[in-house]
Amino acid sequence: MARYRETEKGQGFFLTVKLSEQIIPGTFEHTLQRLFDTQLELRIFDRKYINDLTGAAAIEPRIILKIILYCYSKGVISSRKIAKMCEENMVAKALAEDTEPHYTTISNFVSGMSREIEKLFSEVLLVCGSMGLIGGKMFAIDGCRLPSNASKEWSGTKKELQEKYEKIQKVVKQLLEKHRQNDRLGKETKEDEQKRLERLEKDAEKILEFLGTHEERRGAGGDIIKSNITDNESGKIKGPHGMIQGYNGIAVSDSKNQVIVAANAYGSVSEGQFFPEMLEATERNMRRVQGKKKPLQGAVMLGDTAYFSEDNLQAAKKKKIEAIIPDEQYRNRDDKLKAGERREGKERLDVRYFKYVKRGNYYVCPNGKKLTYRGKTKLNRNEGHKYQSNSGDCKGCTYADRCIYSNNKQRKQRTLYVPISKYKENLAQKMREKIDKAKYRKIYSRRMQIVEPVFADITYCKGITRFTLRGQKKVKVQWQLYCVVHNIGKCNMAEKRKRKVA
Repeated sequence: MARYRETEKGQGFFLTVKLSEQIIPGTFEHTLQRLFDTQLELRIFDRKYINDLTGAAAIEPRIILKIILYCYSKGVISSRKIAKMCEENMVAKALAEDTEPHYTTISNFVSGMSREIEKLFSEVLLVCGSMGLIGGKMFAIDGCRLPSNASKEWSGTKKELQEKYEKIQKVVKQLLEKHRQNDRLGKETKEDEQKRLERLEKDAEKILEFLGTHEERRGAGGDIIKSNITDNESGKIKGPHGMIQGYNGIAVSDSKNQVIVAANAYGSVSEGQFFPEMLEATERNMRRVQGKKKPLQGAVMLGDTAYFSEDNLQAAKKKKIEAIIPDEQYRNRDDKLKAGERREGKERLDVRYFKYVKRGNYYVCPNGKKLTYRGKTKLNRNEGHKYQSNSGDCKGCTYADRCIYSNNKQRKQRTLYVPISKYKENLAQKMREKIDKAKYRKIYSRRMQIVEPVFADITYCKGITRFTLRGQKKVKVQWQLYCVVHNIGKCNMAEKRKRKVA
């Protein structure tokens, strides 16, 4: 027969707890406490507090920041849950120095400290630089798409929202008619119908107010895109698990230890348009870290095809950065190039091998076939001219394997795109030629190992999978705090390695 231990549910314990002993050396929270208590300059936060003569004493920004960043590192991003952690979690209680801030204090702090959090981001970067974690020779840029505190069901163009409003009004009318015809409905049924009616009327009023106060939203190319009634600065973005209503958190990561050197969030799927702005932020932060006037001169910037454009390449060249950003068709060219052709030095037959005839505005291919002008078109978010061969002209051509990419294989046609450039030098075409070389493809292959683990750490390891705020300015603050958590984690790893060596 089984025999079990006797237990006592009502037994009381008197435990001595010293808060300073809850922060164990080698942990993330130990590094966090050391940085905020002894190393970081946080006086910029003091200007938000004007309670020296009147008002209650405030909790120090140093303490609130430690609580928020620790909870973020555990995947807790709700203000209410962070406040609860300060009551129940001993590590959070130790970092809070036995204070218990209200959730509104935490929420207002995060959403109201835009300039101050930018300063904090650069202060943590300075610490990373002093620990030798930043190389400054190679960077990679990419975006992490996360849902925001907004519903995609409230998205649409003005026309779509107007149709939704009319549909709701139709349902309201039907409900009112139903009420008039069914006076003998039960009390509970009447209450449910009334609640539904009130909700629909409220939704209709919300749509009508939005339509009267907001202009049609337009994307990077000037086309009309969907607005959102809940958060109109967020965007309907294709995420890893389908369409989301959210923001694109863009980060620039250093190659040495994957430290994030610049971060911002935008409510747009088209992240390439923000490349010059991110370059400026990277240069500004690296100037402070390295103390050089032109810290990015001679550096390499890697970006995926979303960042490929003449404007972006020109912006990088202006700062004397070597940008390696492939065009959207580079993989198709790679599939069609044979290993033997590479060894023999054979190149793809791009626009350089086609003879332009100005008088008739057409091109002649190396096989002597004519490519007729078909008008202007959009090419990789840039404007360009389109020239196309006649149906069947390319069938059996000896240059077919090396010719320009065909988007119409059945008709055996070839289409030549000639981009329109406002610059003297066509860097887009040079990049197409450069990325086909083995040397630059090998360099570009490092992009994923530099920037993708950054997003894996924030989303998978830390458990941060969404934004809780609304509006681009507030979301930017939260994204920078997520990135600060990642960078402090790098500092913690460096301290662990140093301790092992010692």
